[in-house]
Amino acid sequence: MADLPTVRSCATSEVHERLLRTVEGYADARTNIEGQAWRAAMRPGTVGRSGCTLIPVVVHVVHRTNAEDISLAQIQSQIDILNDDYRGQNADVSTVPSAFSGLVGDARIQFELASTDPDGNPTDGITRTRTNVNGFSSNDDVKRAADGGADAWPADRYLNIWVCRLAGGLLGYAQFPGGPAATDGVVVTHTGFGNTGTAAAPFDQGRTTTHEIGHWLNLRHIWGDDGTGCSGDDFVADTPNQAGFNTGVPTFPSISCSNGPNGDMFMNYMDYVDDAAMVMFSKGQVDRMQAALDGPRSSIGSSTPCVGVDDGPGEKPPWKEWIKDNPKDWIKDNPKEWIKEPIKESPKDWIKEPIKELPKDPPKEFHKEGPKDGVFDPVGPVVGPVDPIGPVKLDTPDLPFVIGTGAGAGFGGQRRSAAADALRAQMWALYNVLAAHGLEGSVAQGVQQAEALYRQENG
Repeated sequence: MADLPTVRSCATSEVHERLLRTVEGYADARTNIEGQAWRAAMRPGTVGRSGCTLIPVVVHVVHRTNAEDISLAQIQSQIDILNDDYRGQNADVSTVPSAFSGLVGDARIQFELASTDPDGNPTDGITRTRTNVNGFSSNDDVKRAADGGADAWPADRYLNIWVCRLAGGLLGYAQFPGGPAATDGVVVTHTGFGNTGTAAAPFDQGRTTTHEIGHWLNLRHIWGDDGTGCSGDDFVADTPNQAGFNTGVPTFPSISCSNGPNGDMFMNYMDYVDDAAMVMFSKGQVDRMQAALDGPRSSIGSSTPCVGVDDGPGEKPPWKEWIKDNPKDWIKDNPKEWIKEPIKESPKDWIKEPIKELPKDPPKEFHKEGPKDGVFDPVGPVVGPVDPIGPVKLDTPDLPFVIGTGAGAGFGGQRRSAAADALRAQMWALYNVLAAHGLEGSVAQGVQQAEALYRQENG
């Protein structure tokens, strides 16, 4: 087979940038989605769906040759891989280094080929389309019958996966939540789909589809798509900062951006390593995917009992037991002691001193300098809510910057102080402890002022 990829390539970021420029309303949708994802990250584990989410899949096989018309066995192998990967049941999860094994997450997502088509008729969840196109690109032609591809099924009811021959060594791409319904879904080259048939090494274990569906559920590349600048952000707290993508099969530890001793989480599905080397999602990534299912993907899938694993390898997380069995007693009896200790010790170090120097009216400056949750060079007026955990957007004539998308990252920016980041994390941790008991109102103004000072001094 010609043009077999040897290094992983994904065009999701290119598609995202194109949609920002060309699709009205996409930037606003992304702002809202990232605002929701940010708030969910501030309260990890508080998801709306119980159990597992079962997502119906339609696979559109678009083929020019008989070899590209992949078999049912190859398609089913990919569905099986997804079900293992998204539950942390994949056998090779045991290869995760001990430094990261406690972060392995169970996404509580399962997939099945659709059994009913959009008109209510029985289906095997597969469409097959003969094409004259000898290799598609990331321009979405494969998603349109008029351009030699296949039209999408309703994106609010199905996960659309297009399998075809992608040209130029491209393995796949996805569309983030918030884009046009007609092009919503993921695209994977047929040699990177499943683990049998035309699947070819080193991308013959189905992990390209795992990676792209991660994007579809609002995950970003683990290095933050900033080149090798160590200033990008995937907006997930438990994935280490890293300089650019890893390829092949790295050896642990692979250190970059002064992230030793453990280095990059290169075995993560959202890096660029070979299929054999990517084996996990992190718990923070799971929270972000669940936020997508609670928000922009809320119409798709159905709740079903989780069977087979807990949230990852090892012992059952203790929070599962107290959420299931003890919340009434826990909330009734413990908050006084639980809140007292953090409030007693922490303010001496990180609230009292900064607040003495706070400006009287910080919100005006809060938006002037712009947020540092993304990396950008301000080129237009910032608009958005004063609430520091709400979405903030830069509107520009050419390319709007949207928090949580990375758009505009190529225009410059500075790396924020690690010490300031740690201080800010402590502040929000206490805020969320209080918020869990409805007490955040008493400190909300001080937290907002501290956030404003952080953004001014780390601008």
